[in-house]
Amino acid sequence: MKIALAQLNLCVGDITGNTARIIEQLAHARDHAGARVVAFPELAITGYPPEDLLFRPGLHRRVEYALRQIAAASHGIAVVVGYPEAADGHVYNSLCVLEDGRIAARYRKQRLPNYQVFDEKRYFEAGNSACVYRIDDIAVGFSICEDIWDPSTTETARVAGAEVILNINASPWSQHKREARQQAVGRAVAASGLPVLYLNLVGGQDELVFDGGSFALDAGGMLRAQAPEFTEQLLEIDLQRAGDAISVRGACAPAMNDEAAVYQAMVLGVRDYVQKNRFAGAVLGLSGGIDSALTLAIAADALGPENVTAISMPSRYTADMSVDDALEQARLMGCECHVVSIEPTVNAFEQSLAPVFAGRKADVTEENIQARCRGILLMAYSNKTGRMVLTTGNKSEMAVGYATLYGDMAGGFAPLKDCPKTLVFRLSRWRNAQAEHPVIPPRVIERPPSAELRPDQKDTDSLPPYEVLDPILEQYVELDRTPQEIAAAGFDLETVKRVARMVDRNEYKRRQAAPGVRITERAFGRDRRFPITSRYDEQEPVPGS
Repeated sequence: MKIALAQLNLCVGDITGNTARIIEQLAHARDHAGARVVAFPELAITGYPPEDLLFRPGLHRRVEYALRQIAAASHGIAVVVGYPEAADGHVYNSLCVLEDGRIAARYRKQRLPNYQVFDEKRYFEAGNSACVYRIDDIAVGFSICEDIWDPSTTETARVAGAEVILNINASPWSQHKREARQQAVGRAVAASGLPVLYLNLVGGQDELVFDGGSFALDAGGMLRAQAPEFTEQLLEIDLQRAGDAISVRGACAPAMNDEAAVYQAMVLGVRDYVQKNRFAGAVLGLSGGIDSALTLAIAADALGPENVTAISMPSRYTADMSVDDALEQARLMGCECHVVSIEPTVNAFEQSLAPVFAGRKADVTEENIQARCRGILLMAYSNKTGRMVLTTGNKSEMAVGYATLYGDMAGGFAPLKDCPKTLVFRLSRWRNAQAEHPVIPPRVIERPPSAELRPDQKDTDSLPPYEVLDPILEQYVELDRTPQEIAAAGFDLETVKRVARMVDRNEYKRRQAAPGVRITERAFGRDRRFPITSRYDEQEPVPGS
């Protein structure tokens, strides 16, 4: 029996469009691939995650109509599709098997994740029973996403008669997630002795990126099929009975290394955010620094260089080499680039403010005026052309507030928002290595980072070196370690305390930042929800200790 796993890029809320894609793919699986079964991802009809759209009664009426359409097309093939099921005054995260124009079987997700980016208990009621459906001579048991992380659900399906498990997912990507998934599915295989077919969604949805990477493990836990990552694929898997056992065969696409996977996640995230929100392209400020250089490369790869505009906005403090490097990179990548000086704009602001600033020394205020002038210019270009502004700040800067509200933070999407500065350097070198000639001028990578908002400025004037800062941030932000615990790992305690204070006091900035691609297990946004107004101090001694 051939099963086709339809690893598709769907759009949240586009029930009509998603249904059309499902019907198109089931016809292809049946008529061209010769599949007996075709499966679609978790909540495929609505896209994932639909969030508070699930509270709208009209959505559920549209879902019911979509199911009837898919059922009508299901002759000659069994169709497994995920959808939100409204029943008995509840909503379930469900799948159904459609065959010969009818719903032949239904399964409700039993394990509802409510951690990190997941909030399923807000919307769904949990199911409580297995579902096994015989297709030809093979009994297929079903599960949905989080269910497979609890081996007991697979064992329950085996007891109910399942001979193979089909698990449909909308599992967002983060670094090293592929290995974690295969280990979790391996535990489910070991607990039940059954092969598992793992189907995942692909595509970008706000800050989440779904990587696909669907796969199949046989009853011995061996990888027998693997779809490519970050692209649509109809993964064909052959199941064959050999006595009481079911063998699994398919093709295995090569896995990506870490830099390639992170880069492709950001490319996919940018492409889908811009295109699904119907923007005409993207525009960004190209400073001649490494962050904007990497952002331009990602944008050009995601949208095509003809759909990306770069604007160099020099001030009195901008080095000539910064403008030269910006123009050179835009030329190498084939992107349009304009040079627009901010000097007249900055002068106008300074003249307007001179009476109220009289007698006060220049400070960071004047630096922020420069950044905000750039933000105004970029937003004006966006309004005029319909191209979305991409901000260029990285995770290290967002963590410690090394960014200007309504300045370099102004924009619609932040590709590097969850990318630490040290990883920015790695990715820039990796991207250059993929081309015949470097697309990011080597000098951009080699120069000491600088905001160029005052004479001879360097990031290290305000921050520890990034090779020190990033490991501290990882432990404080992503692992919730105390300053004392971080210092015990070999860092200077006073440096750690200073970094922690910067992180804590800049929550208000991060709350106003654009969404950006999530690549770690603890991104700013859905993953990490700290109050803005708070007097909690991690560095105060614990009473009684």
